[in-house]
Amino acid sequence: MLTAALSKFARIGMCRRPTLVVEKPLLKVDAIDAYYGRSQALFGVSFDVGRREVVAVVGRNGAGKTTTLRAIMGLNPVKSGAISFDSTRMDGLKPHQIARSGISYVPETRDPFSLLTVEENIMLGHRRGSPYDLRRIVEWFPDLAGLLRRRGSELSGGQQQMMVIGRGLAPGPRLLLLDEPSQGLAPVVVKRVGETLAALRGEDLSVVLVEQNIGFALSLADRVVVMENGIVVDRLSSIESQRHPERIERYLGIH
Repeated sequence: MLTAALSKFARIGMCRRPTLVVEKPLLKVDAIDAYYGRSQALFGVSFDVGRREVVAVVGRNGAGKTTTLRAIMGLNPVKSGAISFDSTRMDGLKPHQIARSGISYVPETRDPFSLLTVEENIMLGHRRGSPYDLRRIVEWFPDLAGLLRRRGSELSGGQQQMMVIGRGLAPGPRLLLLDEPSQGLAPVVVKRVGETLAALRGEDLSVVLVEQNIGFALSLADRVVVMENGIVVDRLSSIESQRHPERIERYLGIH
């Protein structure tokens, strides 16, 4: 049951803020249709993300979660609708322009640069004025402290995940797009990554979190967006997701 899954991660989200009405969102996704080639993958997807808020996007495989992140990042074409970041239209811009606006994307594939060291991987996108220098990132992920001279390909899956999240933070984004950060990781590493993401709540950072691990996602999220077949089928606050888990279970096949 979803309640049991959530209880495993209860301590991660202890510092979660009460959910508030988002009057002026940092990110606004407004009725977007997105495609892979000629095949439509998203149908009128809408949601918003407030400042310093974590929004989890959940659903089964093929629900459109990753496509949504890719559309925000300009990697999948948006044929209709609009995506705005800090009141500026992003749809139609190139990925590098979107990145420069203050959005970072950490894909589920991790994609470490195998010939670069861990330090080089992390600092590759560092920008002047970013609050996240190497020292701070290692403070968030102390497991990396003794690995900075190793190549990215020499790390375990969990270490690579910490490295690429650090790489996503290095430019100093205001919005972090995280795709399946717990995928393939041992439970102890999942817990460590979750605790770091929870600690980042004190930063001027918003997060869109795509996750199959529903307990992990709900332990961190201020709000939840549920997707099925490229459509947003429900939206819940963190409190609603705990009081009415059946609203999520019906779409995830959890029994």
